[in-house]
Amino acid sequence: MSASKVVTVFGGSGFVGRHVVSRLAKAGWHVRIAVRDRVQSSFLTCCGDVGSVTPVYVNVADRASLERVVVGSTAVVNLIGILFEGGRQRFDYLHCKLPGLIAQIAQEKGVSAFVQISAIGADISSPSAYGRSKGEGEAAVFGAFPTASVLRPSIVFGPEDDFFNRFSRMASVSPFLPLVGGGSAKFQPVYVGDVAEAVSRCLDLPGEYGGKVYELGGPRVLSFRDCLDLLQKYSGFSRPYITLPFWVAYLQALIMELMPQPPLTRDQLRMLKKDNVVAESALSFVALNIKPVDVEVVLPTYLR
Repeated sequence: MSASKVVTVFGGSGFVGRHVVSRLAKAGWHVRIAVRDRVQSSFLTCCGDVGSVTPVYVNVADRASLERVVVGSTAVVNLIGILFEGGRQRFDYLHCKLPGLIAQIAQEKGVSAFVQISAIGADISSPSAYGRSKGEGEAAVFGAFPTASVLRPSIVFGPEDDFFNRFSRMASVSPFLPLVGGGSAKFQPVYVGDVAEAVSRCLDLPGEYGGKVYELGGPRVLSFRDCLDLLQKYSGFSRPYITLPFWVAYLQALIMELMPQPPLTRDQLRMLKKDNVVAESALSFVALNIKPVDVEVVLPTYLR
């Protein structure tokens, strides 16, 4: 392994992050995982050869701490993100300011490649606070690190995902499954391994893939109802659907937001009103020379 191939991964202990860390370690990178808790993240050291994966403590609210984990790196990946706000975790800092700060530090420390994980729907004019914050974060990254690569995945699936597994758990205890807004919202589920491969390619060839935004979706566009149909097909559950008009879901979300881990928020409902698919004009997996895996190839391997 080349001593010069050092990558710092922020958010590497999350679902997508774990796959990114594993993919980069196998590709010969020495991976520093910037985490809040080194002990809880120690399991990630098994992702590569002995010594190739190292959890490093970082305080994301402290610039000096950020600088310490970036210095000496040849590449940086930022996966930090939240689906809802709670306590000190706010969109404004984690999605908007922090990505720009990490990118600025990476530029100052001579990092050669930077990858920002965003999301389809990122737009500074989005009606959703989540979408707006992701869009502002992208702008901040490009402002500080013009040759960065920004990846916008649709719903990411794979073992331990938070989409199919969540509804599978719901189906195991609920007599029905909800179709918010009739279940017509469209998604383009993307395999977590393909997202990790996209990160790897952007780091390996920053001159070719840098300075651009890529929207990542699987080979099929599916409605929300289609996704639940597949879930029931491969999980073995059989539950009827009940349609929830947006106004009913909105009232439920208002109450759910009082929970520490709300299963649904009003902001997420705003995002559900817009399809989560790759735009026709967007750069995609094709531009990265990656053939994405179909959702039905992977779902049976973990839902049962």
